[in-house]
Formats: sequence, C-alpha cells, structure tokens
Amino acid sequence: MSVLRAALEDYLRLRRSPGGHQMAEAAWQLPDFVDFLEDRGQRTVTIQATLAWIQHRQGKQVTTMAPRRMTAVRGFARYLSGIDPDTEVPPLGLLPHRQRWRQPFIYSDADIAAVLTAATAMDTRLRAATYHTLIGLLAASGMRIGEAINLDRDDIDWTEGVLRIRPHDPRDRATRPLSTDRHSPRVPQHPVTMPKPAPLTTATATCSGTMFGIVPESA
Repeated sequence: MSVLRAALEDYLRLRRSPGGHQMAEAAWQLPDFVDFLEDRGQRTVTIQATLAWIQHRQGKQVTTMAPRRMTAVRGFARYLSGIDPDTEVPPLGLLPHRQRWRQPFIYSDADIAAVLTAATAMDTRLRAATYHTLIGLLAASGMRIGEAINLDRDDIDWTEGVLRIRPHDPRDRATRPLSTDRHSPRVPQHPVTMPKPAPLTTATATCSGTMFGIVPESA
C-alpha cells in the first residue's frame, strides 16, 4: 500500500470517527483521486494534479460536480499537509463560479400575446377559456401558478383591482394588485355551472405540463 493510500485510509477513518464530519462525499470521490495520482506516479497532492483529475472526470460536459470534487480534495489536502510538507492545498475560488440555474426568460408583450392566442386554439372551449384566463392572470399579476390555481371567484375584486392570495395557512392571507393592461384576464361570467364559491379557473395541479406545451406552439 502506498503512503498516499494509507494516508487516505487514515483520513477517512478519522472522518468516520465519533465527532467526525459527514464524509460520504469524501469516501466516494477520494479513492478515485488517489487512483488517478498513483497511475501518474504522483506521491502527493498538487494543485495541478487536482485540476487535471477534475478535468479528466468531467470531460467536456459541464456539471456541478467539479466544485464538489475540489472540496473533497481540499479537505484531504489539508489533512495531508500535516504529514507531507510538499502537499499543495487548493485555494478557495480556484474554479470559476458556475451559475446553477437557468437564466429566466422574460416574456415581452408580443410573447405573451402569442401564448394567449395559442391557448385559444385548444381542443375544447372550456380548456381554451381556462388557459387563456390562467395565462393572462399570471401575466397581469406576477403570482405563482399554484396561487392562481387556488383562486376562487370571491378572491378577485375588480372594483379595487386586487387579488386575495390564499396560502396553505389560512391565517396568512395577502393581497396583490392586478394590472389593468390589456393582458388582464377576462373571467367569463358563467362558462359552466359550478358550485359556490366557484374556482376562478378549472385548471388543476397538473396544468403546468399543459402550459409548457402551449409555449412551443406559440413560437
């Protein structure tokens, strides 16, 4: 057993001991890192070798694993530096920050109009009216889709131009102003017979997939 691998086993044993930090990531990543170093005749951790290993494992695909691999190596290198003075501890900020979430797409007035038009072409009048109203409501109010689905007719005040949001906790109510621009939804008076209080739309929690299907059709 190499000195490097023996040090890794000691490090993982220390991490597993009572009071040791959570080590699942280290136990998963570091044996592969040591294999990589040994295959190249490396006897200690260096910054260059660490970057080469991360690039080797990641390839051309951009993922969120690179920072996690770097964190695992950094912890091992800090431990190893107390044993081997030649150890190089990768500094923080060595890898560029990667945005994890997609940049949001901001719909223009023309985009919103196109989506509303596509909604009116749905297979039934009820579905067309439902999604036209729902999309217009989202555009006019900026509310979350779940909030819009949960609205009842009594929650909208056309006179004051506000919506009453009903969260999971009934004690925590909020109001939101309703835009008066041309994208404001027009709620049909009696599209179908419904119990009182009737929902503002007939959309359900499964409507997100339908809405995402409407968007490509409007392109």
